[in-house]
Amino acid sequence: MSPASPIPGVRAWVEIDLAALDRNVGRIKAALPRGIRYVAVVKANAYGHGMPEVVSRLLQAGIDRFAVANVEEAGQLREIGPEAEILVLSPALPEEWSRAVESGLDLTLSSEDEAEGLAALAAARGARARVHLKVDTGMGRAGAWHEEAPALLARILELPALELRGLYTHFAHADGDPALTAEQRRRFAAVLARVPADVRARLAVHADNSSGLDTFSADSPVNAVRVGLLQYGLPPHPGSFLDRIRPEPMLGFHARVVLVKRLPAGATVSYGGTCRLARDSRVAIVSAGYGDGIPTAASNRGQLLIRGRRCPILGRVTMDQTIVDVTDLPEASVGDIATIVGEQGGERITVDDFCAWADCIPWEALCSLTQRVRRVYRTDRT
Repeated sequence: MSPASPIPGVRAWVEIDLAALDRNVGRIKAALPRGIRYVAVVKANAYGHGMPEVVSRLLQAGIDRFAVANVEEAGQLREIGPEAEILVLSPALPEEWSRAVESGLDLTLSSEDEAEGLAALAAARGARARVHLKVDTGMGRAGAWHEEAPALLARILELPALELRGLYTHFAHADGDPALTAEQRRRFAAVLARVPADVRARLAVHADNSSGLDTFSADSPVNAVRVGLLQYGLPPHPGSFLDRIRPEPMLGFHARVVLVKRLPAGATVSYGGTCRLARDSRVAIVSAGYGDGIPTAASNRGQLLIRGRRCPILGRVTMDQTIVDVTDLPEASVGDIATIVGEQGGERITVDDFCAWADCIPWEALCSLTQRVRRVYRTDRT
């Protein structure tokens, strides 16, 4: 996405194309088998895109099921979507249970202690707590180990103060280990086979996230998918399903050139002197650094776009500024837009490019955009 005109006084910003979100969601929904529920994952401030704006747009698109990381995020979402179904994916602390029950949140259960403690609190309030049972099929994180999950399921069903609303698992390496993913699917299916038919008929059953959709099949026993990265326009890996979607990136990350100066050959650049100039050089100081979301790992290896040309980063990225080489771009001047991720003048730096320089994954790159980076929204639906 090409940057719009600079905003006076704003030194670093991301432009977010909400119309691209509309198109991505529409394509994903059209590609899913009929009857599969769409659960929009909007944790971590909607992957750095801004929860209020993204959730509002998703509600307009008819999405009313969401997943977040914790009760605090769920509270923010509840203010935007009072009637939305909200699943908290991470284990909740006992002191958060009361707020979750009052707000009608779906909590994730992984242990009998959680189930009994939550049930006791809900019963004391004359309420029922809404829960999903998570099954650990190989991730080794939250969830009851798959061999123990049927016993926990039976216990949950014995507690009248708990309303079991879902059953799910999470794939550890859906984008790179098909054998492990197939084994996790098999383990999850074995747990599902132990669920009474009348109970299973009313549950949301989900396993696939954006990475898992390429191995998702219409005859899968699940009836919902959790969509995160893909709805923001970034495929987690190449694949036939993902190729059909043709996702459009929603986000461009930009800053300004605040100073242009000359340095002689032999001069060192930035902290630690990790870059020594081989020639007389012209450098541009850009008004964003690791305090905004450009990691130090991109030092001496990343690039930025200025006037549609790739300009290499020189030396170590600092907290508030990044130095780039514009020796071969004599027209570069103060006030120019420097594009960190996005399109400019027919040239593009993708999130994958950025991640290669930054030694990170796309999820991390998006979530690393800090609060001091202004979010600017495009809302044109065309």
